[in-house]
Amino acid sequence: MTELAAVLWDMDGTLVDTEPYWFEAEVELVAEFDGTWTEDDALSLVGFDLLDSAHELRTRGGVRLEPDQVVDRLLQSVIARVAQALPWRPGAPELLADCVAAKIPCVMVTMSWRRLAEAVIASAPTGSFVTSITGDEVTNGKPDPEPYLAAAAALGVDPADCVAIEDSPTGVASALAAGCATLGVPHVVPVAAAPGLTLVDSLVGLGVADLRRLRAR
Repeated sequence: MTELAAVLWDMDGTLVDTEPYWFEAEVELVAEFDGTWTEDDALSLVGFDLLDSAHELRTRGGVRLEPDQVVDRLLQSVIARVAQALPWRPGAPELLADCVAAKIPCVMVTMSWRRLAEAVIASAPTGSFVTSITGDEVTNGKPDPEPYLAAAAALGVDPADCVAIEDSPTGVASALAAGCATLGVPHVVPVAAAPGLTLVDSLVGLGVADLRRLRAR
């Protein structure tokens, strides 16, 4: 079986179903400034760097705060919700545990910022992730390849020897551009077929052997 160097996990919408938390936080923040934020507005930001999302909340939602302040408010809201309940995506904890049992390094690659990523990692089983790349620690966020290139570099492995797991077009574009074999699990927004991308309806029932086959293609 072809060697699989690492599994690179997106967080929001892939590992955990935090997208509804983000939507609620956005709606609440925009409402404070008497703006309107629709479901389509929220969906358009899925997978985006948080500062890019903050720009949209300012221009489309009328949020009269500086971008860093917008991000801070959103993070506070989502972290509070995560503390109450960590909503795993179906099949994600089982696949993560299978990777850990097989001693395949897992890296979280998220456009959420460090403090939210750490809150999720702290709620996951100990030793699930060897490291993480977050949106506030890269120069160019998804769909740029930088986050996935940084994840592979952190382990000293070739991105082509890694499998990335993503739920959004933005994240998929980032992983494919980095050269990763990519498993797409569309959640709140559709993901179009692309070379190097395998689409599935769910992670339920998938294991390390399935990820190794993706790497071998």
